[in-house]
Amino acid sequence: LVPCNRNGTKKYQKSIFLICPVRDCDPKTLKKIGYYVQSLEENGNTVYWPYCDTNQNDSIGVLICADNRRALARAHEVHLWYSRGSQGSVFDFGMLFALNKKVVVVNPKDIEKTPDKSFENVLLFLHETGGRYPY
Repeated sequence: LVPCNRNGTKKYQKSIFLICPVRDCDPKTLKKIGYYVQSLEENGNTVYWPYCDTNQNDSIGVLICADNRRALARAHEVHLWYSRGSQGSVFDFGMLFALNKKVVVVNPKDIEKTPDKSFENVLLFLHETGGRYPY
C-alpha cells in the first residue's frame, strides 16, 4: 500500500502530528494521505503519522491512545485529515482540543456542514478561524 520507510530531512521547520483514519482506511485515501505526508516532509517538516509511527498491535487500544497523546503533545501543530466515522480521529481531536493545539484541517471540502451542532461544524469553525478556538 503506502511505504512507511520515509526519509525525513535533517533540518525541520516544525513537527506535525497528523490525525487521520488508520483502521479501516481505504487504500485510495491512504495513498492520498501518504502523498500529503510526503509533501510536508519534503518541505522540511517532521510528521508523526500514526499509520506508520504508532504501533497498531494493541488488542485494547489504550497503548495506541497513549502513544498518540505523547506524540501529539510534542508536536508544534496538528493537521487533521477528516474521515467521517473514524473513531480514533475523534479521540485524537479531543486530545488536541484539550491541549489547545493549533489544528490545520487538511481536507475541509470533504466536510459537510450540518444544521445542528456537530463535530463537522466544530472542524469547519476551526478551519475558518485559523485553527484555534478563541475561548
